[in-house]
Amino acid sequence: MTQIESPKVVKKKLFSPIWLLPVVALILGAWLGVKSIKESGIEIVIHFPSAAGIDIGKTLVKYQGLTVGKVSDIGIDDDLKGVNVKVVMDYRADPFLNKNTLFWLVKPKASITGVEGLDTLFSGNYIAIQPGDGRSTTEFEAQREAPAILPGSEGIMVELKSPKLGSIDVGSPVFFRQVPVGSVVSYRLDGNKQIIISAFVQEQYTHLVHKDSRFWNVSGLKIDASLAGIKVNTESIASILAGGISFDSGSETEKAQNGDTYALYQDEQTAIGGVLFTLTADNAEDISEGTALVYRGITVGNVEKKQLSEQGVLLNIRVEHQYKALITPDSRFWLSGAELSLKGMKNVGRLITGSVINVLPGNQSPTEQMRFELAAKAPDLLKDAKLTLKVVAASHFGIANGAQVRYKQLPIGAITGVNLSDDFANVEYQIEILPEFKHLVTQGSFFVPEKALSINATLEGISVATRDLTTMLEGAISLVPAKNSTLVEANTSLALHESIESAQAQFAQQQMLSLTLNSIDGADLVAGSPVYYKKMQVGSVSTVEWQADADTFAININIDKKFTPLIKQNTLFWRNSAVKINASLTGVDIDVAPLKGAINGGITLGHHDKNIVSSSPTHYQLYDSEALALMQASVIELTLPVSAKVSAKTAIRYQGHQIGELSQVKLDPALTTLKAKAYLYGDYAAHFSRADSEYFIVDAQISLAGIRAPETLITGPYIGVIPGKTVPTADKFIVKNHARLDANVPSDAIKFQLVDSQLGSIKVGTPLFFRGINIGQVDGYQLADSGVDITLFVHVDAQYGHLVNKTSQFWDASGIKLDVGLFSGAQLETQSLETILAGGIAIATKDVTTDANRLSENDRVNLQHTMREEWAEWQPEQTK
Repeated sequence: MTQIESPKVVKKKLFSPIWLLPVVALILGAWLGVKSIKESGIEIVIHFPSAAGIDIGKTLVKYQGLTVGKVSDIGIDDDLKGVNVKVVMDYRADPFLNKNTLFWLVKPKASITGVEGLDTLFSGNYIAIQPGDGRSTTEFEAQREAPAILPGSEGIMVELKSPKLGSIDVGSPVFFRQVPVGSVVSYRLDGNKQIIISAFVQEQYTHLVHKDSRFWNVSGLKIDASLAGIKVNTESIASILAGGISFDSGSETEKAQNGDTYALYQDEQTAIGGVLFTLTADNAEDISEGTALVYRGITVGNVEKKQLSEQGVLLNIRVEHQYKALITPDSRFWLSGAELSLKGMKNVGRLITGSVINVLPGNQSPTEQMRFELAAKAPDLLKDAKLTLKVVAASHFGIANGAQVRYKQLPIGAITGVNLSDDFANVEYQIEILPEFKHLVTQGSFFVPEKALSINATLEGISVATRDLTTMLEGAISLVPAKNSTLVEANTSLALHESIESAQAQFAQQQMLSLTLNSIDGADLVAGSPVYYKKMQVGSVSTVEWQADADTFAININIDKKFTPLIKQNTLFWRNSAVKINASLTGVDIDVAPLKGAINGGITLGHHDKNIVSSSPTHYQLYDSEALALMQASVIELTLPVSAKVSAKTAIRYQGHQIGELSQVKLDPALTTLKAKAYLYGDYAAHFSRADSEYFIVDAQISLAGIRAPETLITGPYIGVIPGKTVPTADKFIVKNHARLDANVPSDAIKFQLVDSQLGSIKVGTPLFFRGINIGQVDGYQLADSGVDITLFVHVDAQYGHLVNKTSQFWDASGIKLDVGLFSGAQLETQSLETILAGGIAIATKDVTTDANRLSENDRVNLQHTMREEWAEWQPEQTK
């Protein structure tokens, strides 16, 4: 019979892994679609005047050499005025496609000034882009020329005004001392009488262009032919062919900014050779071309041209550039010739040289176009009295009587006398200011001496300035007016500073917070040494003064007012180290001070965690290091024996703990002692600055008994100290060769005296033994005034005090005692090896110690030389 198997029921799965494949494919396809749309590019339209040089599929769009797009189509615009070029831009260029973005076609261009777009000869024409701002757009108008400043170019753009263009063109070079520093980028008409030329100066040369720089045309050749010969002048071959512009740096007071406007002069002489103005005269019979313009006997200009006009005779006069300050809207001019009268003759030389035009300067600001009238006689202003002043200087600057007083290199007065002040502390110059210049001297004005040759060498460089021969022979002083309208009165005293910089420094110092730092030495500081806070300079040292009475230094510093909040009750000052090295197992840390501080020395300002009690709000201590400052160390003065072997950094210790250190050690002039400056660390200074504190030298002592202070064999001697107990404090102490006799004796020890006829081998530190146990020691000894006996000062430790009293016997147990008799033989007596080497005193006591027989500090007990036999049998406790 066939057996039929039972059917198996299989549960159907709700989800099959095979469905993951279409899901992944769907996600991948969606991502590729989004990526394709995103990176498909952005289509824009650029309108060009023509399609010349542009090819579909070939012409690229580039930004600083990087391809960012390609031309996809070209079509004619609706107005038939150009072509529309369709460009597909890289999707990443979307943020730069804005309203002010510029496009232009770059193609090879050859001109006199050079060749542009040379790379297009190999790669073909391309469209350049310069990103701009504004709203996003896809339609643009192409530029006919490249922008004045291309992407990546840095510098400044200035505008030059000229009545005519001449041979200047776009690309004409801009020179400075015949070095090309920029170029002309564009020009345009401004009305019908003026041309505006835009010139670009490269970034590395922008520091040469200042507000008062002057520009002139250097195009072509300039030929000056005369009987003396022919002079040909040109800037370069490029300027001959393509034109050019040159300029000077002016007074270098204020740098030029983008968009500054200047006049373009026709030549260098016109630009920097002087100022041109016009005089109107009714009659010019005594005036000809070349007539001198004179100020105080000095020729400052000449008449260049004389011509007739409806107003009369016009005189075009050019004033030399250095005297241009004389010509102001309120200046006055008059004709002056030889004067013949019954009283005598004046200016006889003008009978031959001709008349001259005199000028009297005004005080108004100059304008571009100035026209004046020529008077027939001098104005009444010259009859006014001169202003007499006194100029005070700390020392004589070699300025002679009669030397000029100047303003902007123009003479405005003279020195009439040089004298010492009544107290002989200063030099006083009597000066007279001409009437027309009285208004220049106001409250706060000062003077500086002019030097024929001035050399200023600093870390930033070297500058050399020279003056004229008159300054070298006689000297001169210059007025530096103040920004004040209050005029000074006659006989007022004004200051003569060494230089403008020193005057500014003095004025700045008056606006700064002045502090005094007390230092035990000069700290390698000089005037001008910087004061730092977190390595930023916040002030400087003004003076370093030696205080002879205390042999210390006062360091006077100035803190800039904006940093005055740093000066608090917890402010600290310490000297800078040029290089600070901190070496440990974790590595080496090297901290280098700023260069100026390393050369001139420096001070660092810091703060403590807590407030500090200062003797004065303007007086602080200057510490040797940051560590001493933070520990608030106190300064004391120590006088040591001349034989002391100590030096700077020698430790000051109490019971082995360092509580200070020596900072400076020097031999006094008498060669008898050493003078040392020392620091006591702040936490301990109160205890060791008391007047009865004792300082002594701790040095190694080697004897048969052993070595005392063995650590000093390696570290060298140090200064020990015993704290004082009295309230008064002191800052000067005498250092002894050793501690006082009872310095290390416990206060509860039993002290008394032993008397012997000779010292023997006993010395300070010799122990006292009771049955071989060390219970005390010899603290010192003293020879009696009579010289008969020796007094030993000893003590017994408090715990053994009951073992000694007035019934005790003391004998010298030092060394070996040998007793030899004829019949008794030899007897050898000794204690221990220690007593053989170092000596010792043995003790035996007969009775028990009571208040009646207790030893006191003034008790004197004889020291026996030998021990008696019965003393060995004494047992005081048994007889108690």
